Amino acid sequence: MMPRQRAAFILFDGKRDVAEVLKSTAGMSVTADDISHLVSLGLLSPPTAAAQPVASPEQPSTNASARPQPTAALSVTADGQPTLSAQAHYSRAYPIATRLTAALGLRGFRLNLAVEAATDLDKLKELAPKIREAVGAEKFLELENALYY
Repeated sequence: MMPRQRAAFILFDGKRDVAEVLKSTAGMSVTADDISHLVSLGLLSPPTAAAQPVASPEQPSTNASARPQPTAALSVTADGQPTLSAQAHYSRAYPIATRLTAALGLRGFRLNLAVEAATDLDKLKELAPKIREAVGAEKFLELENALYY
């Protein structure tokens, strides 16, 4: 996620529509393509048909509001146990990983940048051993549960 996309992502609170966010982030050159990219990553979801505003010709009709609901990402294993999809694991693990690495301050600056650049579950899992080493096993347990269980 690029810094300008991050700024747009933060502004989506379920109350603002795409036009408002694009207007607020115009100074950072955020475009409709940036919003579409966040939707394609699963970080934002389009609105329901009832909540979708009418779009102007130059604005997209996508109103992204929040991360996908984990319950929608549930599937069932052969023995009937529920399991989360990779996207749901990522959605749970990413905020934990960024919080843990951001708390390291300058000592964990590069690791925090690597976590922020991780766009899927596999990339977060690649960084997991480094995060564990940096924060310790006790603090890492929360991230481990989000990544693997």
